[in-house]
Formats: sequence, C-alpha cells, structure tokens
Amino acid sequence: MTDAVPSAWSGERTTAPSRTVTITDVLRVPLHRIRLVAAVAAAGLLGVAGYLLLAPAAVTASAVVAVRPVVTDAFTPSGAAADRAVNMNVESGIATGTEVVGKLAETFGTDQRAVREALEVEVPAGGQILRFGYRSGSGDQAVEGANLAARSYLDVRRAMYEKQREEMLRSYDASISKVVEQQSAVQRRITSARDQAAANAAVAELGGINNQLTQLNSARTEIAAVDVNPGWVTRNADPALTASAGDPLLLAGGLLGGAVVGLVLAFGWESVDRRIRSVADAGDSTGLPLLGTVRRKGLRGRAVDADIRYVAMAVAERVRQPARVAVVTAREDATAITAGLAVALAVAGREVFVADDSGRADRLRAMVLADRDRLPAGIDPTRPAVPKPRAAPTDTDDGPTEVITRRPSPHPRGARPSTDPEATLTLPRVAHTVGHAGNGRATGNEQVPVGAGSVRFGTWRQGADHRLVLYNAPPAEADERGVVVARQGTAVVVVERDRTRQADLRRLADRLRAAGVNPLGFVLCRSGRS
Repeated sequence: MTDAVPSAWSGERTTAPSRTVTITDVLRVPLHRIRLVAAVAAAGLLGVAGYLLLAPAAVTASAVVAVRPVVTDAFTPSGAAADRAVNMNVESGIATGTEVVGKLAETFGTDQRAVREALEVEVPAGGQILRFGYRSGSGDQAVEGANLAARSYLDVRRAMYEKQREEMLRSYDASISKVVEQQSAVQRRITSARDQAAANAAVAELGGINNQLTQLNSARTEIAAVDVNPGWVTRNADPALTASAGDPLLLAGGLLGGAVVGLVLAFGWESVDRRIRSVADAGDSTGLPLLGTVRRKGLRGRAVDADIRYVAMAVAERVRQPARVAVVTAREDATAITAGLAVALAVAGREVFVADDSGRADRLRAMVLADRDRLPAGIDPTRPAVPKPRAAPTDTDDGPTEVITRRPSPHPRGARPSTDPEATLTLPRVAHTVGHAGNGRATGNEQVPVGAGSVRFGTWRQGADHRLVLYNAPPAEADERGVVVARQGTAVVVVERDRTRQADLRRLADRLRAAGVNPLGFVLCRSGRS
C-alpha cells in the first residue's frame, strides 16, 4: 500500500486556540433546538388555553368614590390644616374592612374570604380617591358588587362620623349643664348677699360664667351643624364599562412564557449534549484537516454532486494506488457519501471497488446508479450530449398484423435429440456477462461502468485484489470493523452537522489515533441526514 501521508498527526491532540463566542453562536443554539423551543411554547399556549376553557371567565367592574374631609366650616378655604387632610391608607383599610366585606358577603350569600379575593381597592397617588373593583363570573354581579362596596364604605364612614358627632354633642351638653348649675348657684348668692362688696363679687363671677356658657353653646352649635358626609360616588359601575380578563393577553403571555422556558431548556440541553455545529467544531474535536463540505438541496436532502466531486479530488490527491480507504462515522450512516465518492473517483478512469459487510450492498448499488445517471455529459464521456430523438408515430393503419412466434428449442443449435433413451443431454454453458436488468438496475456482483472507469461491489474479502477499495464502514460506536480496515490503509471521517456529537467524534478520533491510523481528513455534511 502506497497511501500518501496527508499531514502529520501527532499522538497527542493539539490544544485548539480559544475562539470568541459571537452573537451568531448564541443564536445558533435555539435555532438548532427550534423543535424543543416550539414544543415548550406550544405547551404553554395550550396550558393557558385550557385554563381559559376550564376556569370561569372573570369580569371586573369598578366604581370611583371621592373622599372629603369632615370639617366644622365647609366654606373655609382648604389649607394644610390637620382637619383638612385625609389619611388615604386609613380610608383604604376601612373600605376593605370587616363591615364592608360583611355586607357584600351577606348580600351575595358567599364567604367573606371569597369576597376579599374578589374585592380590590386602589388608591391613586396624589389624590383623595378610592377605586373599588369587584371581580365575578357574571357581569351583573360584578357591577352590583362594585357599587355596593362603594355605598357600604360611605355608609360605614358616615356612621362613624355621626357617632363621633353624637359623642362630642353629649360632651358639650354635659359641660353646659355644669355651667348652668354654676350660674344658678351664683345667682342665688347674689340674691342672698348682705353687703355690697359680696354682691359685686358675685355679679363679676356671674358675668364670667355667662361668657363661658355662651362659648359652649356656640361650639355645640358648630358641632351640630357639621356635615358628616364622608364623600360621594363620582362614577358608578356600569355594565358597559366592565372589563373581562384579557384572553389574547393571557394567550400571548402563555406563548411568551413557554418560549422563554424553551430557550432555557435549549441552552441546558446544549450544555449536556454538544453537537457539531461548524467546521471549527469538527476540527477542534478531531484535529484533522477538512477535505470538503457537502451541502444538501431539495426536500429529500440530496447531496450536491459538485461538492462530492471536490471531496473526491481531495481524496485522490492524498492517496496512491493500491489504496484502501475506510469511510467511517461515529453513529451515522455514510452510505450516500461512499456511493458519491465511488462515482466521482470512477468517472475519472479509476476502477473502484466498494466493499460493505453490513448488508447495504443493494442500497449502495442503487445510489451509485442514481449518481451515475445525474452525471452531466461533459463529465461522463459515455453519455451522449444530444439525446436520441424519438421515432414519430405513424398515422397509417395497415390493419392487424399477425406475428408468428416460435417456441425456442431447449437443445443447442446444431444438436438434435438422440433417439437413445440412455443418451446424455449436453446443455451449453451460460457465460457470466456484464449487463443490466430491464429496469436499468445492475444484477449480481457485476461491474457498473461509470465514465472512463467502473464501480464493483462486494465484501471486504472480495476486494483484496483490487487497487482502489472504498469500505462503507458501519458506525464506529457499535462496530470496530471500520477502524480495523483503516489500519490497513487510511480513513475518511464523515461528520454530520447538528447530528454528530462532539463526545462521539472525539472518541472516534482517539480510537483511530490509538490504532495507529492516519486519516486523510474529515468531510462535513451540511445537513441532518446523509
């Protein structure tokens, strides 16, 4: 064997220089795992759709209440006085308090916990406004709940103010009663006074008591005139203003959430299952030179014939006949690449023997015939450049023609049957010829002409006497015969982008290196299938 050494391949794998990770590398991961991302996004969308179908539709109605401070003089200009300020946090607590919730629960006949979950009170920043929102499965109940919550809050707040006013009036009445008693006692002292000095002192004291009584009566009058209305409803809940749960927004949220989870899973899966994504990945994993890349076209992923011929040029440049080349893969099937290389090498005048011990000979033969039929006339000199014209059909009809056929004789030409019953019948030997079946497929283990050369098929043992043998090796992860054949010659490593795992490819390179094989290089298939 006189295979040319393509390049020095040391026993230790050289450390590849660090490569900068670009945005394209980051985007490549979800693109290659697009099925996973789409499946998880669809699952999120279906989950939200199921929730919307099974869960009752929620309708929300809102009512707005303007809160006003309770003051003694409503016509006094508002300022920063304490009696003019309203603590909205306290008002919000009263609006969601037990009394308001109890009235709603009693009206609707539900539990207070359910009412608290359905009732929502918002306090806009910078204003004395309470927005009551009530969520229910019915639009009418939602409207009634929001309006009832607003009225209940006003009633509860008004009752609290009235109670405070009554307590203050009761306190003023008690003070006025004490002052009136003092006034009566002083008047009796004046009447019973014996001297002028005592009478003058009692009159002065009576004047002070009268002033105090006047102030108390005036303050009580102001308290009694206080407007205890805590506010008013500025906007009632209306069925036309109800808002249902946004189904499109929920569906969009479910789709977006599923896509985000799918992206996280895609990156997580990529971190534990690294695949070959580019020529750089394959070179880093094997340390071998690139022989060529094979692109795919069409829906069936057929290899571009020109790419196969370029790879064949690189292989022919690196080997000298007799040569044994094993086409090896990690877990994939390299039958298509082997058939394409056989056709590309044979069309230049080489006699190629394709060996296979895995039961793929019929498939190899079919692919070789298909690749040969696609060869252009400029490359295959055996094919005519101009197709043979079809014979024009005749319009004349001479009537039915009788075709007389004769049954062939089982005896050879020139031989006549003997009348002796014990005579020996001699049959002619059928010579093994190279030919094709009626459907264009080669039959048997014959030679298939391709261009100026030919392609033969058989097992590895049958190709021992041929000068150029391509061995269609089984996947190396399950069968070592490819590496065994490569030890007797060389190897071509076939890598499939997005399918070949980096760990499997490194393991294959280590096995070839440990077996003393010097591969020609690797071929990168730019598709998911060979």
